[in-house]
Order: sequence, then structure tokens, then C-alpha cells
Amino acid sequence: MKKKRIKLKGRLRIYMQTSLYLGLLLLLVDVGIYFLDVRAGFLLTCFLLFYFGMIVLLMFYNRPVIINELVSFATQYGQIQKTLLRDMVIPYALLDDGGRVIWCNTAFKNAIHSEKGFHKSITYVFPAITKEKLPEGDQEAEIEISFEESEYMAHIIRVSLKGITEDSDIMEDDDYDGCLYAVYLYDETALKIALRENDAQSLAVGLIYLDNYEEALASVEEVRRSLLTALIDRKVNKYVSAFDGICQKIEKDKYLVILKKKSVAQMQEQRFELLEDVKTVNIGNEMAVTISIGIGLDGLVYAQDYEFARIAIDLALGRGGDQAVVKTPDKINYYGGKSQQVEKNTRVKARVKAHALKEIISSKDHVLIMGHANADVDSFGAAVGIYRIAKTLDRRAQIVLNTVNTSLQPVVDMFLDNPEYESDMLINSTQAIENAGPNAVLVVVDVNKPSLTECPELLKICKSIVVLDHHRAGLETIENATLSYVETYASSACEMVSEVFQYISDSLRIKSEEADSMYAGMVIDTNNFVSKAGVRTFEAAAFLRRNGADVTRVRKLFREDATAYKAKADVVSQAEIYRNSYAISRLRNEGLPSASIVGAQAANELLNIRGVKASFVVTENQNRLNLSARSIDEVNVQVIMERMGGGGHLNMAACQMENTPLEEGVAILKRTLDKMIEEGEIS
Repeated sequence: MKKKRIKLKGRLRIYMQTSLYLGLLLLLVDVGIYFLDVRAGFLLTCFLLFYFGMIVLLMFYNRPVIINELVSFATQYGQIQKTLLRDMVIPYALLDDGGRVIWCNTAFKNAIHSEKGFHKSITYVFPAITKEKLPEGDQEAEIEISFEESEYMAHIIRVSLKGITEDSDIMEDDDYDGCLYAVYLYDETALKIALRENDAQSLAVGLIYLDNYEEALASVEEVRRSLLTALIDRKVNKYVSAFDGICQKIEKDKYLVILKKKSVAQMQEQRFELLEDVKTVNIGNEMAVTISIGIGLDGLVYAQDYEFARIAIDLALGRGGDQAVVKTPDKINYYGGKSQQVEKNTRVKARVKAHALKEIISSKDHVLIMGHANADVDSFGAAVGIYRIAKTLDRRAQIVLNTVNTSLQPVVDMFLDNPEYESDMLINSTQAIENAGPNAVLVVVDVNKPSLTECPELLKICKSIVVLDHHRAGLETIENATLSYVETYASSACEMVSEVFQYISDSLRIKSEEADSMYAGMVIDTNNFVSKAGVRTFEAAAFLRRNGADVTRVRKLFREDATAYKAKADVVSQAEIYRNSYAISRLRNEGLPSASIVGAQAANELLNIRGVKASFVVTENQNRLNLSARSIDEVNVQVIMERMGGGGHLNMAACQMENTPLEEGVAILKRTLDKMIEEGEIS
């Protein structure tokens, strides 16, 4: 091939041709001199011939030399660039289009501790950088990665090779779209350490409340009460001081705490030992003192941290006390909660809530009442009680009920085709939404979780909402309630409504069907007055008995058919005692109309086995699993179910798992129990 001549251009070309241009200018001057003096012109012509000869000679001689020098400089410059790139302090590597390292500089080798060239996939050392995360087109990618004790920000650039084959004799460039990836690793270890240290030093706000201050003092001789208070103060202050915190008593049973964030992390690791330590204070008091802790952190300002702490302490108290709650902008963590909440002997709160409920209902024309989805006897019984209150106050009332399971059907049948009740007493969600006018109040019973209500849309439509519930609060609560009456010590929602009854009106009269429904709800939730039955539970039951509740009629409502009874017996017979303490069984839904209820009943039966701390029954229900958990007093099944996405009470809880096979659900339960036992949260 004919070699292409290298041509100079730009300023270098002009510089090389300047002497020639000046010679041409001198030639014009010589022509002018001929008109003035021929001899002078001839002399200048001789000089011009010599001048042009020297220029041509120098041009042909110097041009190759200059070009060689330029090529040599360019070569050396390329080597310098390569050296600079190789010795660059920033780790740098080139990847092929599959993510494999084809070249890397010395800093990159040092970063990954590789003395020789590294030619494996970059995912081998940095699992976070996968082929799917490599940029496309003109985009760039930044990925946070870590290697051993170092942390990097990987900046990745895509380098297209589409035009590289245009002048190639060995490759065709048709539809070729190859590329390389340039990876820069920016070491952010020191920055991250500084940020973490700064974050650890940020302040958190905490509130500590004594759950049963009045009750504990009442159980001690009057002369020793000041000593009990002093010992509790000493425990709290010593605990907070050990974490370099500030503790200030703001009321007789409340403390304000200021801590560093890293101190809160240490408390979380130790699972808030103060919860158990304060129970050891005993100077003859019959009742152990329990506390609740609420901590807020990571707020934008300190005021927001305090608001988080206030929400956290409300959650702790709403869940029964004797626990710590740590709230951040996007997460809530629970600790403790192993003891049953002490029943309050005073009914002052019930009276105050009853008067507030009366005022709210009296100010509205229409009352809508709903419980949780797949309603049980307690939910429906409480709804019937609110229905009677509304009718006593001469207000239109309707109960939202979409489906009726077999266990609830006998109770509902008492009101269907009953001439003493309106035909539209029971309505579905669609009818409720149509009837929810601007002057309607929505009363939610036996549930405080919006997603579990019979009709969540009603919560958005109704401006006035009342909540009556006895379950422990979780992450999701009805936040826009006009009136919220949540008492976790109550055995059932029917017990709470029965107490409210007594403060609504002297002229309030309960019909026998309503008394039976509410009494049945209490019987179900207390497992025949065995679980969570306190003094006020029996007082509420006595009130219902005086108003027409019949024990024999209620017992007949709970009789089961032979199929369900056999299924429950089968669940009990095949139960597995896991880790010598936990009874686990399965219920396959083979045409049972209310399999989840049978499973819950079987879980109660399993508690009668000696040595069983908690029982779990996993029930098939179409495309999901229902897991019923029960305990007596040794294990908090609520925290177990919360780990699995559910919730409930300390000794009665449940959860659901979508699209999970039965055996996989049992395996998940066992893994959860193993992990919580290892962490010391359960024993």
C-alpha cells in the first residue's frame, strides 16, 4: 500500500511556512526596486535566489526531523500517560462487557490485595457490583461497596467501542456495539467513620413511665412508701447514668431522659435490662413495679425526637406496659412486654369515655358500627352493644358485616328475621359506603388496625371515628380517631362495652339477645373465664346476667358439628412438641367451613398438655396460611407473631402468610422460634 504522507496542520504548519511567505513578500519588494535602480534590484534578486534555496533545503531537511520528534514526543507522552494511570492513587480498572477485569492499576491491586494481575469477574471481590447494575448508554452508575474494613464508592462509566473497527482490516463493524467499563474506587472509609461517629453522638430523647405506681404504693405500708419511691428513682437514675445520660423526674411516676444515640444502641443490645431490674425492688410490696420506656431518635430536630418519644411511650402503654419502644422516622422496635398488664380497679376512665361516647353519638344522626374482618363472637357482640347504645339515644344504627362464619352464625341468627330489629340492622361494606353521610359517626370495635377492619374505606370517608379495643397496639393504628378507648387489660371488647353501658343512661335496657351476644363474646375471649379474667371481667359478666344473659342458651350457641370436632381432635393428636416447650400442629382445610376458628380452638386445647409453654396451629386457608398462637403466662406469643408480620395479645396472637405452602409455614415458624431463643427474647 502507498503510505499516506503525514501532513502538518494548524499553527505548526503556519510556522513552518512563514519564511516562505516572507520570501514572496521580499520578491514583490525586489520588483519595486528594479524601477528605482536596476543594479540594486539585481543584487536583491541574487539574494532572493540564495534565500529561496536555503528555505527549500531547510524545509525538506527539517520536516522529517520535526515529524520524527513529534512522533517520538507523542509516543513518550503516551507512555507517560500510561505510567500516570498505572501509578494513579485512585484504584482504577477496565472491565469487559461481561464485568470481567481486563486491566487494573497498582492502586486497585493494592486495594484488593492482589500482587499479580487480577482477571476475574469484579463480582468476585465486590458482590454488590453485578452485571445487571452496570450502566447502559450514556448513563453512569455509583454503587456503595465494602471490602474487608474499607468502604468505597464505585463510579462506573460505560465506554462505547462502536467506531473502533471502522479502519480495521481484521474486524467488521456491522451492528457492533461492544463496550468497556471504567471503574473508579473512591475510598470513603474515613468519611463513613466520621459520619457514623457524628451520628452516634447525636442526642435521643426518652420517656420512662411507671406503669403501676399507685397500685404498688397501695400494697406497701404508708411509712415505707417513700423508701419504695427512692429505690425506684435510684434504679432509674443509676441505669441512665451508666450510659452517660441525663435523667430528670418530671412527675411522681414519669422521667425525661436525654441520651446519645450510641447509648440507645447499647441498651437495645442488652434488651433494656432496666425492665427486669426494676422488678427486683421489693420492700414488702405485694405487686412488682413495672415500667414503660419510649425513646425517639433520628428526627430532623430535637422537638421531633421528643414527639417520637411521646408516640413510643403511648405505644408501650397501649401494648400493656412493661416494655420499651424505640421509634425512628421509618421504624419502630419493641423490647420486653413479658408480663401481663395489671387490671385497674378504678372505673373512672370507663365513665369518662362513656360520657364522651354519648356526646359524640348524640351529635350525629347515623351510627355505623364495624369490627374486624372475618368477625368473631366478641367483635359482633361488642357491635351489638354499641347498636343498643345508639338506639337508646334515638339514633339510626347499622352494623357492617360482610361474611358470617359457622361459629358466628348462631349468634347472628338471633337477629335475622327478628321483628324487634330493623331489616337493615346488618349491612355489607358497599351499603355502608353508600350510607356514610357527612353526619355519620363510625364506631370501630375489637380492632385498632385499619387494614384488618371490615371496611377500611369507611375510615377515610367518615370524619368522626370512635375506637374501642382491647388488643395491644402495633405499628399500624387508627390515628385520626375522635375518641380512642384502648385498654389491653380488658379480657374482651364485650367487657369494655358492658362497662360503658352502665354510664350511658339510667333508662338503658338490654334485650336478652344482646345480653347473650355480649356474654358469649366474653366467654370466647376468656376461654370460659380461664384466660385474662379479672375482677372487672366477672363484674361485667354479672351485669349482663342481671340483664337477661342466659348461660344455657350461650352454651348451646357454641356447640360444634361432628366434622369440626373431629378435625380439632385430629390437630391435637398429631401435635409436635418442638424444643420440649412448643406445641406445633397443622390443620389441612378439607372442606371445613371455618378452618381458622377450629385451628384457634385446637391451639387452646394444646395448652392443656403438661410442659407446653405455647401452642401454634398452622391452618390452610385458600392461598394463605393462618397461624394461631396461644400461651398461658410463660411466653409472650405476641412478639413471636409480630416477627412474622402479625400481632395480638401476650397470650393470644395470630398472623397470616400469603402464598406459602403449609410445610414451609411450619419451617418459618420453627426458624423464628430458634432465632428468638438464641437472642434471649423467649426461653
